[in-house]
Amino acid sequence: MARILLAEDEASVSAFAKRALEHHGHAVTPVADGLAAVAALAAEPFDLLLTDIVMPGLDGIALALKASKDYPAMKILLMTGYSAERQRAHNLAALVHRVLPKPFTLEDLVAAVEEELAK
Repeated sequence: MARILLAEDEASVSAFAKRALEHHGHAVTPVADGLAAVAALAAEPFDLLLTDIVMPGLDGIALALKASKDYPAMKILLMTGYSAERQRAHNLAALVHRVLPKPFTLEDLVAAVEEELAK
């Protein structure tokens, strides 16, 4: 079981991802934006950060940069439905472990998370 911080501002995507990951035995803490994610990271340890790129307050790219600096052992997995944002994220390949394109299936999500956790 891994402790996963899920930063996603779209409630339906957050609920879907949370259910899927919990069904596979993970403990998931959902937050609605990057600023809430920063607070959650400071409050408790996580094995993986799963974050949307486009969010209010602090976007997923800025969150990933901060998280990789402050918590270098934590895995980071980004999600986005915007191709331009995927390119922005790929430019951070040394910090971000993977970009999951939206829409994704339950199987895609779980496989990506499991693969990152296994590395």
